[in-house]
Amino acid sequence: MFADKKSGRNALRPELKACHTFLDAGDTLLVPSLGRYGRSLQDLINMVAELRERGIGFTPLYESLDTTTPGGRLVFHVFRTVQLLRYLSDAPLRRRVTAATNKVESFNRFSQWAGFGNRGVIADNDPIEQEKSMKFNALLTNMVIFHNAPDIAEIIRQLLEEGWEIDPEDLAHISPYLTEHVNRFGEYNTHELGIQPEAYDPKLDVDFTPLREQSLIAAGLGQAA
Repeated sequence: MFADKKSGRNALRPELKACHTFLDAGDTLLVPSLGRYGRSLQDLINMVAELRERGIGFTPLYESLDTTTPGGRLVFHVFRTVQLLRYLSDAPLRRRVTAATNKVESFNRFSQWAGFGNRGVIADNDPIEQEKSMKFNALLTNMVIFHNAPDIAEIIRQLLEEGWEIDPEDLAHISPYLTEHVNRFGEYNTHELGIQPEAYDPKLDVDFTPLREQSLIAAGLGQAA
């Protein structure tokens, strides 16, 4: 049994990854509900399709969908067709899907870059050890991201103090997935672990309201002025 404590909408679910790795052809994945398995309908369709390609069945406890039966496969094909038609006819949806896909792919590439040990391959067949490896990799990835974010914010503050005008749309293109300044194969010292860091101020003197309004309009939740 595999159980994630985070929401199905959370992209980082190590238990789910460990579960998919553990499954073999002929197995059937049993989940509590569709909503607990997929972050969205498209995400659900992609994962179930991947399971089918591997010869693995899929059955939710609280919905009548069993991909090991002809009826369940038919319902799944209907889901895929409805989602495809909606995707083709909804431009804002296509933009949101593309943005979300790019964001997840960028994080995954950065995570693979951070987890360079053994070329990112988890050689242990023990699900518990696999979970540990994925959690440690996620922790390391987020630590590097948090290391980058304050540095970026500090540079922005310095530019503001020098009189530069900061456009929030320019900041929206800045990624925290920076690697050039990180030496993965350098010396690793632990003598600084006990040093208390200075308090981090997350606030920037930049008005992000226009970006938020654009996001709401793109999502169909607001109206253009």
